[in-house]
This record gives sequence, C-alpha cells and structure tokens, in this order.
Amino acid sequence: MSMPGWMAGGGSMRPGTALVRRGQDLPEGGKLPKGLIARVWREFARPYRARLLLLILVISVTSALNVLPARLSGPIVDLLADPQAPDASSRLALLVGLLVAVALGASALSLVQRWLSSWIGERLIYDLRRATFDHIQRMPLAFFTRTQTGALISRLNNDVVGAQRALTGTFGTLTANVVQAVVAIWFMLLISWWVTLLALLILPIFVLLARSVGRRLQELTRQSMARNADMNTIMTERLNVAGAMLVKLFGDPARETEEFSGAAREVADIGVRSALIGRVFFALLALVGSLGTAVVYGLGGRAVIEGTISVGDVVQFAALITQAYGPLAALTNAPVEVLTALVSFERVFEILDLEPPIRDREGAVDLVDARGDVAFEAVTFAYPSAADSSLASLEAGFGDVLDAEPGPPVLRDVSFTAPAGSTIALVGPSGAGKSTMLALVPRLYDVTRGAVRVDGHDVRDLTLDSVHRAVGVVTQDPHLFHDTVRANLVYARPEATQEQIEAACRAAQIHHVIAALPEGYDTVVGERGYRLSGGEKQRLAIARVLLKDPAIVVLDEATAHLDSESEALVQRAFATALAGRTSMVIAHRLSTIVTADQILVVDGGRVVQRGTHADLVRAEGLYADLYRTQYAAAATAG
Repeated sequence: MSMPGWMAGGGSMRPGTALVRRGQDLPEGGKLPKGLIARVWREFARPYRARLLLLILVISVTSALNVLPARLSGPIVDLLADPQAPDASSRLALLVGLLVAVALGASALSLVQRWLSSWIGERLIYDLRRATFDHIQRMPLAFFTRTQTGALISRLNNDVVGAQRALTGTFGTLTANVVQAVVAIWFMLLISWWVTLLALLILPIFVLLARSVGRRLQELTRQSMARNADMNTIMTERLNVAGAMLVKLFGDPARETEEFSGAAREVADIGVRSALIGRVFFALLALVGSLGTAVVYGLGGRAVIEGTISVGDVVQFAALITQAYGPLAALTNAPVEVLTALVSFERVFEILDLEPPIRDREGAVDLVDARGDVAFEAVTFAYPSAADSSLASLEAGFGDVLDAEPGPPVLRDVSFTAPAGSTIALVGPSGAGKSTMLALVPRLYDVTRGAVRVDGHDVRDLTLDSVHRAVGVVTQDPHLFHDTVRANLVYARPEATQEQIEAACRAAQIHHVIAALPEGYDTVVGERGYRLSGGEKQRLAIARVLLKDPAIVVLDEATAHLDSESEALVQRAFATALAGRTSMVIAHRLSTIVTADQILVVDGGRVVQRGTHADLVRAEGLYADLYRTQYAAAATAG
C-alpha cells in the first residue's frame, strides 16, 4: 500500500545541508537548563503549592519523630542500669509511654504523608499527561511522519511518572534527610560536641565515593529511559495489525524476537548495573555507619570509664549516629539525585517547548458558512526541514542531529480556481505532487510561497478548527479506531442522532452491511477497521464525511485498491457525498474524469495542462497519453 504524498515528505538528509543538534536527553556536562526548577514550580506545582507545603511540614515532623526513639534510648538505659533510683518505675513508664506516643504519631503522620503525596502525584501526572497529549495533538502532520510512536508513548508514560516522582518523591526525601540529619546531630551535640565532631570526620571519605556512585547512577538512568523508549517503539510497531501482518508476510519471527530481545536485554543489563551500583552505595553507607559506631563506642566507652558521661549517653549516641549518617550520606549526593530526577521534567518540557509551526495566527478568524470556493495562487511548496518538524530524541537510532534545510520544491507556481460545487480531477504520474496539493487545502502543511484560499480567505488567516470543519477527506486507506461502528461515525459529529447516522450510512451504501452485523452499530470494527473489507471501510469513511457535512471534499486515491464490485458501491456513495460540494479528486476511474468540471494534469510539481476531458484529449500532450495508456485501457477492460 503506497503512502499518500502528504505523509511521505520532509527533510531527508542530503550532502551539504545544515545540521542542528536538538532533543538530547541533557546538555553536555549533565547540567539541566537554567530555571528548570523555577519553571516546574511556576507551571505545574502552582495549583498544589498549599498541599506541597503541608506535605513538607508533615515530612519534617515525621522525620523529627523518627529520631526521638534514639534520643529516648539513653535515659531508658540509664534507668535500667540504676533500678534503685528514685521514681525509677514512674520515669520508665513515662519514657515507654513517650515511645508509644512517638510511634503512633509517626505512623499517623506517615499515612497523612502518603495521602498527600499520592493526591499531589496523581494530579500532577494527570496535568503533565494532558498538557503533553494536547500539545502533541496540535503538532503538524510532518511531526508524526518523523517521530517514533514508541518514543512518544514513553514520554507520556515513563517520563511523566518520573517527573511526578521528582516533585513528590525526590524533594520529599531531600526534606526528610535534612530534618533528620539536623535533629540527630543536634541531639548528639547536646551529649558531647567533641565526640560528634570526631564521629563525623569519617564522612568526607564517604562523600567522595558517594558522588562518584551518584554520577554513574544518573548516567544509567538516562540510558534506561532511552532504551525503554526503543523497546516501546519496537512493541508499538510490531504489535498493531498492520505491523503484525507485515511480519507474517515478509519477516521472520525468530529475527523479530532477537531484535526485541536485544532491546530488552539492554534494559535488563542497565537494571543489573544500576542495582549493583546501588548496592555498592548502601554497602559503603553500612561501612561508614559501622565505623562511626565503633568510634562512638571506643571514645564513649573511655568517657564512661573516666566518669564524664553515662552508659545511656553512649548507647543513645550510637543510635543517633546511625540516624545521622544515612541522611548525611544521601545529602552529599543530593545535587546529582535532583538532576537525575529532573531529567524526566526536562524530557517532558522538550516536547512542550517544540512549537507547532502550523497554528492560528494572531487575529485569525473563523470560516463561517463556508461555500467551498478554493483557489491556489502561485503556490510553491517544499516539505519542512526535520529540525522544524521533530526532535532528534524522538527519532532514536538515527543520530542526534537533524537536517535544518527544507526539502526540494514539490510544487512550483501552481495556480487554479475551483468554484463552489464544482469537481476538480487531478491526474498525472506517480510522485507528480497531486496528494501534496490536496494536503494544502485542509492546511496539513503550509505553503512555502503563494497562498491557498477558501472563500477568498488565505487559509493561514483562518482558524485551524474552522478550516478543518469545512474540509472532509477520504484517503485510499481510511483509518478507523478500535471501537464501535457508531463511535467511528460520530467522531466527525459527536452530537449526531441515530436517525442522522443511519441516513448518512444509507447514502454511503453501508447501512445494510452494518445492520447485518451481530451488534449492528455497536459492533467493534477492530484495530484500524481490519474486521471490515476495504470497500466497507471506504463506505464507512464516506458516511463519516457525510455526517461531518463539509463544504469541500478531498478524495485521495479513495478507490485505488478496491475490487470492481466494491468500487461500484463506493462510486454510488460518492455520487451522494459530492453532490452540491466542491470536490477535489485524484482520479483513477474514467467516469470521474469525464464528468469533472475541470481536470488538472500535474507533472513535476506543476500544472502542465488543464481543461475538460474532451478539450484535453483533442489537445494532445501528457493527458492524451495517459488517457490512451491508462484510462482508455481500463475502460476497455471494464
């Protein structure tokens, strides 16, 4: 099945063209763009600032409570060492009661913390996904012809979730570590400032090791994101109906499995390396904790012997130092962890910052009560450059540079008019530019020079929504969603009644087919409509256009791959669909050409002949040659 010309263009690499580097995971040196944190706070955290501040408060109080059991262990040990002390029993009961109260308070606050974190996180995921999906939907067709679907899905899934974890997870952990470390060290200083300093002297050695480990984990995180996107791309392209059919007809399941296995193996290998490096980090943390505890018992034991501190103080100190070392060790690597967490935000913003080149101009007006007059005025068109249409990070496997030069001209100085209600037939050899001309009418692309006008308005001065409402398109392979017949029909007109739906289907010669289905209009058509025949899909697409009721209908090789019976039914449906509307048709049937009000013969991106069928046959030239070799032969065969 050939790809329509309007989907095949754009920015192929050519020797000597300018290149731009865009869309890398992070700028070189591992530094994120300046102001990223401020942007996150300004654009996405704003609705949740009050709850975020409350979450930070709850985390802070919970972290402080988590240190208190270590602080209370000292007085309890001293009481147990001197059970004959005055009021020992009541004091012990009070301390145990405090331990229970602290445990209950910490548990209750942990539930509040979990609720706040989940509430903020899930809504942030929703906001990010909605904003990203909405932005992607507004990108031009050239964007989708270049980017990998799997890479886009990865941004909407993995990176959005990673961004949420950065806000509610990483920064929450950072807050908890700061509070816990400060409280633990404060309690240690109250016991003995000089033992505290000596115990903390070991920490700088660990800092250097932790930073090295953290940088490696950051790099592995980036690699994991990229490899997961590659794996998603393979699954997306192979596990849809068209991809599965291609694999079965031309591919080798063993080769496909091997290719997928290679991508999955890389993800697994990165996971193993991350786990091992993470284990090294925790092993170093445990080692430092053990050394610190040894220092405390050594120095504290001597102080106990000398009578300067109690046994309870030593036990309390040993418990506190373990409470301090973990957060301090994590804080030494905090900048790297924050950078790693914010990689996801940066990757999401990378999509949001890619401005759609085709959008409403300032002051654009709606096209109201469209008549359907279409005019091309000296139109020249070249497909946009890759750099203007895509991101290198969404074209994984094809390098990190994008071509900055537009493609060669596909259309050159094309001018014609199509009055409202007329039929314009486009004929010419393959690759002449016919499909590209049709793509300019609904403004799937913008002209390079000249203008396309609808009802006298340059389409660039009209709102995109109003232009799209005025134009209906049927392609050679119309797309249907994996949904019911009814859902696919009302996609063009959500408010349509059942009577309107059935009327459109009768006009499109498809109602009797739908009525015979087991579930009627509630029958699921399968992915891309593969449960329907080619002719049935075409007629369903025509019914969808009739429901939309546009002033202009564009038919891009809509009957190119149908059998004669299906084509006859589709042609009868077209007779209804085109009645009273301006129609622009890439024609393959002689009947369409003969009845057209004007025929444009396109070759090499130019209109080389124009006129009625009879005029062009008499004039000789390219049309007469095409008619004799293609259309007349087809008529004879019919």
